[in-house]
Amino acid sequence: MADFLVLGAGMVGVSTALALQEQGHAVTLVDRKAPGRETSFGNAGIIQAEAAEPYALPRDPLMLLRFALGRTNDVTWSMAGVTEMLPALWRYFRNSTPARHAAISRTYVKLTERSTRDHSPLIEAAGMENLISRDGMGLLYRDRAGYEDAVADAERVARTYGTRFRAVDGADYAREDPALLKAPAGVIHWLDSWSCASPGGLTAGYAELLLRRGGRLLTGDASSLRQAGNGWQVHTVEGAVSAEQAVIALGPWSPRLLSRFGYRIPMVYKRGYHGHFEAPRTPVRPFLDVANGIVAAPMTGGLRLATGAALVTRESAPDTRQLERGKAGISDLIEIGTRVDEPQWSGARPCLPDMLPLVGAAPRHAGLWMNFGHGHQGFTLGPTTGALLAQMVAGQPDDGFDALLPAKRVA
Repeated sequence: MADFLVLGAGMVGVSTALALQEQGHAVTLVDRKAPGRETSFGNAGIIQAEAAEPYALPRDPLMLLRFALGRTNDVTWSMAGVTEMLPALWRYFRNSTPARHAAISRTYVKLTERSTRDHSPLIEAAGMENLISRDGMGLLYRDRAGYEDAVADAERVARTYGTRFRAVDGADYAREDPALLKAPAGVIHWLDSWSCASPGGLTAGYAELLLRRGGRLLTGDASSLRQAGNGWQVHTVEGAVSAEQAVIALGPWSPRLLSRFGYRIPMVYKRGYHGHFEAPRTPVRPFLDVANGIVAAPMTGGLRLATGAALVTRESAPDTRQLERGKAGISDLIEIGTRVDEPQWSGARPCLPDMLPLVGAAPRHAGLWMNFGHGHQGFTLGPTTGALLAQMVAGQPDDGFDALLPAKRVA
């Protein structure tokens, strides 16, 4: 067995550390912050087993024009952000053709369909059942035509991948969920997804499990990673720590670190925001208000409203337009009370142009591994790609996941 440094204590890094530890490796988890305090802290808390297909870039000219003119709350952008990410966005656009997207989805669904199954033993072992609901998620449509189109697409997804859903008339759904102030036109209720009332809390719970099983958690600077003899070394509050092997699981920060070792990894950074609000009644399950591009999810800290994507530079100042628009738009559907006083959170979803995470050995550096680029699904897929990477370390790769390997995709 080897000893490992795992850099990054988000859901992907913590889950990877647990998977390696389960194989008998000694693991030190390193992050500059406490586990689950960065990107994993701020998502909508949904383990999206229904996400059989990754989010493609629209290719419809009218939809792209709506994005360009700011007519939708799903996406905002800045010229500097789009310019900075243009090569990655162009590759993303090319991978979003129907044929290419279908091929990518055949790999992607193999990941998401395992997600709840891979989370389950960790939830139980960490004692986190109190945070989990297994009642799916809803997509609420306000107009009949949009709902009927969504039903047809959900039927296609169900036929293709076996993903379960039910189509619910809006009036019937409003009777199911007393939090709704009025009935939508209709709801797609995806049945297989789970939700978590504290994504950061669940990640921290998994990290505590790692410690109970004999792992180490240190505060340190991942950017200090360097080769040391036949292994790897990083600086921490306890001084330099070395290990035979290292895993980069830093989400959106991974390409910058790996560029020091000569790897060029284009990435699309989709910034998101959330806010917590008091709510007299919380919804029975998380839902997306499709028309307003905002997710409402019950959390331990209040009702969380979570936004879509902002294509801006990594250094851009916070801009909460999407959150404010989303709150205003959803307020006729659910009562939104006073905002909870808290620092404004934002985080970047690390999306690779081919919509698949990078999982496997670095092509030109022995003992260096990659596990990042999960896009919108790091919280969903952390335990799954962690288990896959541990298999690869053990020399037991699954041929069905060759498309994830860095050797095939990293320059």
